[in-house]
Amino acid sequence: MPDPTTDLPFAWGGPAGEGVLRASPEDFQVEEDLGVEASGSGEHVLLKVRKRNLNTAEVAAHVARLAGVRARDVSYAGLKDRNAVTTQTFSVHLPGKEDPDWRELEGDKLEVLEAKRHHRKLRRGTLQGNAFRLRVRAFSGDGGQLENRLQKITAHGVPNYFGAQRFGRDGNNLQKAEALLSGEIRKVRRDKRSIWLSAARSRLFNLVLAERVRQGNWNRFLEGDVMQLAGARGQFMVEPDDAELLSRLQNQEVHITGPLCGKQSRALQPQAAAARVEQQVLQHEQTWVAGLTRFGLEADRRALGLAVTGFQWQLDKDVLELQFGLASGSYATAVVRELLRF
Repeated sequence: MPDPTTDLPFAWGGPAGEGVLRASPEDFQVEEDLGVEASGSGEHVLLKVRKRNLNTAEVAAHVARLAGVRARDVSYAGLKDRNAVTTQTFSVHLPGKEDPDWRELEGDKLEVLEAKRHHRKLRRGTLQGNAFRLRVRAFSGDGGQLENRLQKITAHGVPNYFGAQRFGRDGNNLQKAEALLSGEIRKVRRDKRSIWLSAARSRLFNLVLAERVRQGNWNRFLEGDVMQLAGARGQFMVEPDDAELLSRLQNQEVHITGPLCGKQSRALQPQAAAARVEQQVLQHEQTWVAGLTRFGLEADRRALGLAVTGFQWQLDKDVLELQFGLASGSYATAVVRELLRF
């Protein structure tokens, strides 16, 4: 099976150099933006922490043990990397209970920043975005090309590929997904099944997006494209000769979408030229497509383009520092790969 992240084409000509990303966790910093503030009262606690060399599930387990609650009573909006310094919020369901001493969680790898009551549980995906501060060490390359790439990404964004985290170490999640979809694996915990199926359809999305990048139309309309407003889930069809929509696409206010395969129910389906591209790619992947349908995943769409907001950079000798914001569900590595090999 081809690597779902390294065999993908580049939008802006390929890397302008190379460097070392994540030489230490402090070189990859992420701060979550929930887009909401704690209400100050309710059955839930919003617990904001800063973690280092811990993944999200590990922190959630520590929180559940301290609070004396079940694992399902601790939730979060999204997963964060282990090999990084990340700030994120967990919600803990404590109806009629006093808060424990949250400081007992603290240690070399975890710091509690804030704990406030809230009236609602955090749900997966209810996240406005993430802010990144990255440091690339031992950079070597063409400074002029690097500046050109940075300017293009600022103006036009990057392809919204799913990153390697989605597919597991050495693509293990995809190997498990293949065994699950073929019937080789029949019994599996629900949480693992969800991870494997998500990896499977992320792979299919990357394949379709890769073909659009090869054709040079990942950020240009094809007849019959399904569009999505930036920061929203609403979808609509391209109208022929819509000059205003073209302007909004160029300004990254709207995005062309690609398929998240599953049962065809509510999601709009592309037509004409856009549909032909997807069919061309997915005709070779029918075992995977049929398997996702059989397991009951609802079909949906995802933006092909990823806007990079607040992009700032500085190159000092051989250290490149990057700062930018991304919408939820997207990957910082999709930005960095367009700049350099790491």
